[in-house]
Amino acid sequence: MSALRSYYYKLPPGLRLLGRKIYYFPIDLYEGITGKRAENEPKKGDIYVGSSDFIPHGIRQMNVLKKYIALRSSDHVLDVGCGIGRTAVALSGFIDKGTYDGFDAVEKGIRWCDKHIHNKYPNFNFKFTPIYNDLYNTFSQKAEHFTFPYNNARFDKAFLFSVFTHMQIPEIRRYLQEISRVLKGDGQCLATFFLYDDAEKNGGSMHFPYQYEGYKLMDDKVTAANIAVSIPLLNQIASDAGLKVTTVKGGYWRNDVQKENADEFQDIVVFEKI
Repeated sequence: MSALRSYYYKLPPGLRLLGRKIYYFPIDLYEGITGKRAENEPKKGDIYVGSSDFIPHGIRQMNVLKKYIALRSSDHVLDVGCGIGRTAVALSGFIDKGTYDGFDAVEKGIRWCDKHIHNKYPNFNFKFTPIYNDLYNTFSQKAEHFTFPYNNARFDKAFLFSVFTHMQIPEIRRYLQEISRVLKGDGQCLATFFLYDDAEKNGGSMHFPYQYEGYKLMDDKVTAANIAVSIPLLNQIASDAGLKVTTVKGGYWRNDVQKENADEFQDIVVFEKI
């Protein structure tokens, strides 16, 4: 699996998306002919992030949000890096009195969300934000200088699933600052990371051989492939952004965490606005 992942990361961004579409073409064709694909589920070849268990995974993420940040049906929420709507589909049957906003750097995901979610649930809105990420695109706008297209103190809750694991430290720093800005005074944010502490020796199923000050990379040629952040550095970045880390729950990527005892593969972190 690691060798296949390494080869995948060596492909140009456009070919990565095309490769996934070709890989899943037989099952997508079969599901289309037999009608086995759910109405609110994209083709597996179009799901460019995460695994292909689209509906069950989205429900698990919704349950994580309810469990760790007490997500309510009346909340105004922000989905940072909403992808092709995995979490949004699950939330569309839950958030009815509040609002949902999501943005992403892959335009085809936003187009799918507009067509299949927004048209049915007008309180769910999506924005395409052409931000550079060497895993998915070659846009010129850098995440470390990006300003979220939302007003101050607009949201009760924000969340990011498998977004910070594909960003560099200056980008994470900027996004936490922006999250703090758009959250209300008592707002919360849930995000997933690969975290480590220099005192820990347990390791995990993900390998980060390239070590730097406060973080490690899986691939130093494709810097957005995956990143692990040290806990002390994360605490400092959060504090600088006006946030406080209140919860850390280990994911089952860790050798010392059993899958049945974890809510996510990656580590869950909850931030509260100071």
